[in-house]
Amino acid sequence: MAKHHPADLDRALADLPPEQRWRIWMRRIEAVLFASSAPVPRADLARVVGDASVDLLIEDLAADLEGRAFEVARVADGWILRTRAVYAPAIRAAAEVGNQDLDLSEFDTAVLAAIAYHQPITRDGLKDIFGKEISRDLIGRLNGLGLIGTGPRSPRRGAPYTFVTTDRFLVAFGLESLRDLPDKEQLQDAGIAL
Repeated sequence: MAKHHPADLDRALADLPPEQRWRIWMRRIEAVLFASSAPVPRADLARVVGDASVDLLIEDLAADLEGRAFEVARVADGWILRTRAVYAPAIRAAAEVGNQDLDLSEFDTAVLAAIAYHQPITRDGLKDIFGKEISRDLIGRLNGLGLIGTGPRSPRRGAPYTFVTTDRFLVAFGLESLRDLPDKEQLQDAGIAL
């Protein structure tokens, strides 16, 4: 069996009528999103549709999926297919999906939020925010969940590590980018100090 390379894929589909070509490009994008466990960036999707507009194809795919149990969502500089939230109880009732909750305490969530809003930030920076030492175990747990990673070393004495959020953080909270975080003033009004 011959090995297929991306160059073997007919991206242009020039021999097809425009409507059929568009439909095939949409289905290609849908297939790539369906097969991927992580958000797929625009550049990767463009490799299967040639010069066609990925954004317009995504819009049409989203409209095509309207009323279906899953949707196209923009997260972490890419797109994913995900089940609509309204169907989560049905999935849990019918299938053993395991515990997919992040299982974060209120304090864990507050530390994660502080990292998100102040990144890159050191443990000392977190201590200044919370008025107490933030344990290495907590940082390790957030890192183990893939929600944070190490950022650039701080220019301070000893060059301590800084912490930043990851794409997994964006996916877990359904954010396209950090710009989608709630406004700090809204959080403060809700009693959450950062």
